[in-house]
Amino acid sequence: MTETITAASAGTWRLGDLTVNRLGLGAMRLTHLADGSPSDRERVTGVLRRAVELGVNHIDTAAFYFSPLRSANELINRALAPYADDLVITTKVGPGRDAAGQWWWAEPGQLRGQVEENLRQLGRDHLDVVNLRVPRRETTGSVAEHFGALAELRTAGLIRHLGISNARPDHLAEARAIAPVVCVQNPYGIGSPAEDHAFLEACGEQGIAFVPFFAIAGAGKESGAAAEEGPEVRDLAEAHGVSAAQLRLAWTLGRGPHVLAIPGTGNPDHLVENVAAGSLRLTPEEVALLGGL
Repeated sequence: MTETITAASAGTWRLGDLTVNRLGLGAMRLTHLADGSPSDRERVTGVLRRAVELGVNHIDTAAFYFSPLRSANELINRALAPYADDLVITTKVGPGRDAAGQWWWAEPGQLRGQVEENLRQLGRDHLDVVNLRVPRRETTGSVAEHFGALAELRTAGLIRHLGISNARPDHLAEARAIAPVVCVQNPYGIGSPAEDHAFLEACGEQGIAFVPFFAIAGAGKESGAAAEEGPEVRDLAEAHGVSAAQLRLAWTLGRGPHVLAIPGTGNPDHLVENVAAGSLRLTPEEVALLGGL
């Protein structure tokens, strides 16, 4: 009888005073399929419950994860409330979407409203971790006013811990001068440029979790994983008897004990495969080979 692999196989990390398994779940794929069609409510509710059964205790979501028929936060609430004591739900603020789906960016004074909307949808009295999402990390200047507004909400008890997303090293330094930062959530994966590798390593040196998004999709981003993998990824995945997606997740986790993975899926089979990837250990040579791509 095959033993079920759980998220605990990936090891743990602490977000402030909260311990999470390093293999988590991203909620973006709960509301719609890659082609934009609506997800099946019962199916994704089942995925959320199965994730928790498999030891996933870190779920990444946002109030702006919604489609005309689905809200990721409300799906999480429906599937998992009352929440387990060890379940950590991380969310993001900064971007917003109106009822028509048009994007807007919050001013500092609007962040409280976004935090309260997440609280309402999730049915919680506080948020475990809130990331300030930076609009365009290449060109965005100071984040102090926005991060300071979130720090005030943390002091008020609405937020337990703070993070920063889509950020540069100078954004992180600026935020840390205002309040503790437990995580950096940035696009990252095989093929990322050298400066992104360096930032990941710097976060580890500072004891800050690095949480990649698009770790499986890579340059494909919201459209999902590329149909064609390069020979290095394809051959190494075959050698380990895993899929390219599983190899990418294992490589991400292999970049350091402070690296968390939040692969998103609404597919129960992909969920099991993603969790199983947390048990795959690549050699330092394999990690270096893929990191050089």
